[in-house]
Amino acid sequence: MQVFNVQGMSCGHCVRAITQALQSKDPAATVRVDLAAKEVGVESRLSSDEVISLISEEGYAVQVA
Repeated sequence: MQVFNVQGMSCGHCVRAITQALQSKDPAATVRVDLAAKEVGVESRLSSDEVISLISEEGYAVQVA
C-alpha cells in the first residue's frame, strides 16, 4: 500500500472526491482515508506520481508519506 500525506482534507466530501478521482482511473483501487492523520493509503496499479497528480487535481497538497 502506498501512503500519502494530504493536506486540506476535513470531511466526507474530501474522502469521496479523492476516492472517486483515484477510482476513475483504476476502478479496482482500494482507498483508505484517515482524516485525523491527514493520510491516504492507496492499493492500486497507479504509480505514485499518478496518484499524486489525481489528488492534486482535486485541490489538495499531497506528498508521499
